[in-house]
Amino acid sequence: MDLQEKVQRVQKFRLIDDVFFEVFAKDIPACQEILRTILEDVNLTVQDVIVQSSERNLYGRSVRLDALCTLGSGIRCNIEVQRMDNDDHLKRARFNASSITVRESQTGEKYKGVVTLYIVYISEFDFLKEGLTVYHVDKTIRETGTTVDDGLHEIFVNTAVDDGSNIAELMKCFKAEMVSSTAFPAVTRRFQELKSERGVSTMCKIMEECLEEERTRERISAIQRLIKKGFDKSLILELEYSEDEYKEAESKLMTLV
Repeated sequence: MDLQEKVQRVQKFRLIDDVFFEVFAKDIPACQEILRTILEDVNLTVQDVIVQSSERNLYGRSVRLDALCTLGSGIRCNIEVQRMDNDDHLKRARFNASSITVRESQTGEKYKGVVTLYIVYISEFDFLKEGLTVYHVDKTIRETGTTVDDGLHEIFVNTAVDDGSNIAELMKCFKAEMVSSTAFPAVTRRFQELKSERGVSTMCKIMEECLEEERTRERISAIQRLIKKGFDKSLILELEYSEDEYKEAESKLMTLV
């Protein structure tokens, strides 16, 4: 992919695209504006944001960190954007929530000290199929209908349904290739920065890194397929795969056993 193709691709990026959102989310005021809208709290503040590529990301690639925000109250809030509809989204959100909870909670502390966590899951489709823009999924006592608060709050938002709310208006920004909204000035500013000449340069660099990661994943997957078919290690290495790639593929296969 040459430079011109990369530039054209960046101009077509939307907020719902995880590569674009990951860079976008480093801007705290923009994240804050998104969360104030979705959580319906105009006084909410964001103190810090960790994204997937951040050097401070201690969670690893197994946990999706499009944007893990620390709110002014100390509460954690993980924002994930999802375009693909090829997985169990409720279980995906549950896995990430569990991983973040364990990582953020101190060993040996009483359970009342377990971190309070919000999961904001933004998808391009209404996978719950109830015709709503926003779904708040709570734990309830089946016999009485009483809501139980265990510190985990899950909010599923989609760009497919427009109910005329402020959140639906925000979701229009997530679908657009160019954003200019007086209702969301911080989102607009950050979006336009990344579509500017300087921003495009940054996005091209990030995109190249993502493409390289994708190529690496494909090579590891190819080695795993060869191992499963019984190919000898020496033969696999003769196919111009490296020793490190072989070890990574073998290690990942062992974890699946």
